[in-house]
Amino acid sequence: MNHAMTMAGRRLFAFACSASTPFSQSQSKYKLPTYFCFPRFFCFSRLEDDSFGDKFLKWHNGGGTFHESACIDSTALVEVGAVVHSESVVGPNVRIGSGTIVGPSVTIAHSTKIGYNVSLSNCCIGDSCVVHNGVCIGQDGFGFYVDDDGNMIKKPQTLNVIIGNNVEIGSNTCIDRGSWRDTVIGDNSKIDNLVQIGHNVVIGKNCLLCGQVGIAGSATIGDYVTMGGRVAVRDHVSIISKVRLAAASFVTKDIKEPGDYGGFPAVPIHQWRRQVASRCQTRVRSP
Repeated sequence: MNHAMTMAGRRLFAFACSASTPFSQSQSKYKLPTYFCFPRFFCFSRLEDDSFGDKFLKWHNGGGTFHESACIDSTALVEVGAVVHSESVVGPNVRIGSGTIVGPSVTIAHSTKIGYNVSLSNCCIGDSCVVHNGVCIGQDGFGFYVDDDGNMIKKPQTLNVIIGNNVEIGSNTCIDRGSWRDTVIGDNSKIDNLVQIGHNVVIGKNCLLCGQVGIAGSATIGDYVTMGGRVAVRDHVSIISKVRLAAASFVTKDIKEPGDYGGFPAVPIHQWRRQVASRCQTRVRSP
């Protein structure tokens, strides 16, 4: 029992200190939730070398299923039909809904609520988050290249998704894992239903993403950014903090000044309004 808790603690410490995560960098403004196994966690270990068999057990609080190498706080609720896989960590007062799959090596910090039919893999979720029904976090990003023979080859997608504290993620949203850097959602950010966040995207704190927003891979979003419904952000662009984007805008290049933007491509809001007014006048004048 003590050996299992020690190994789980080592895995968590290694994850938090991994050079692949932006949280390990001294200049980072993000903070990874500190997480270790305490005695009230249920941890199991059968072999000294940590090679586990496919052993799943019934969880006492809710009737869900967990792997014997998982580390789950005794206060966590795992409902019937939910599965917690190997080497995952589930913190105090976490609620995991029926049909949810917590994949191997996932960490969920305290008081986070996971809805029904959620898929979690390759991710770390902070304190007091809400993940609604049907969300998928940590699946491979959409990355391919064409080789010399014209074949489409998949790029390796091997990193993680880091979700901060007090984040809310709406139903059927998808957040891809990273390939060259971790995908990050900052503290207190709120994400609506049906949002797509591509691999390597970094989103700051206190951001608001409305329904059907799509952010392509490797985009960097600052703090306090608001995106109206169906906003699109192309890959590898940066948006500075304190930007607001009108619904259905399309960001095609870096936004370097705070303020309100709109249109396709997105421009400062007053310029966009003049463009719209000019088009309306042209239509009225035409025979």
